Amino acid sequence: MSAEARQRLRNREQVRGYYNDMGGNRGNCTYGIGILAHRGPCTEEELQRPLSPAQVEASFAVAVREAERAVKRNVSRQLLTQEQFDALVSYAYNTGAGGASRTFELVNSGRLHDAAETMSRNIRTTVNGRRVVARGLIERRREESAPFRQTLRR
Repeated sequence: MSAEARQRLRNREQVRGYYNDMGGNRGNCTYGIGILAHRGPCTEEELQRPLSPAQVEASFAVAVREAERAVKRNVSRQLLTQEQFDALVSYAYNTGAGGASRTFELVNSGRLHDAAETMSRNIRTTVNGRRVVARGLIERRREESAPFRQTLRR
């Protein structure tokens, strides 16, 4: 992932201790820089658990490396621009490799516009067992899908 994209990703995610990603007692327990701890709300113990800046940075670095590996492992037949690679890493960081699997398949088969459409539609999350639109994902998905909507000539 390029340094610029890594910084954008870091700026996009909130940096803090344990929290519920949709606020209040809704959403999923998350920590650090947008790292999913587990599905469902954080416990009171988790909400009180301190994290050092070093722990936050280390977990972010590991999660970025995992997302980069997922892109490299799943997109082997399609040559990507740096912008496309960065967008897929950001997407996989947020959705996990499993959540990005359909998009990976579409990109790998050269169906870039279809991949962009799939990414753009992935704006829902599960809260209290229900699928709801996560408004914060709308702009993020627009940005992540943009490199796959462009026709680039080499």
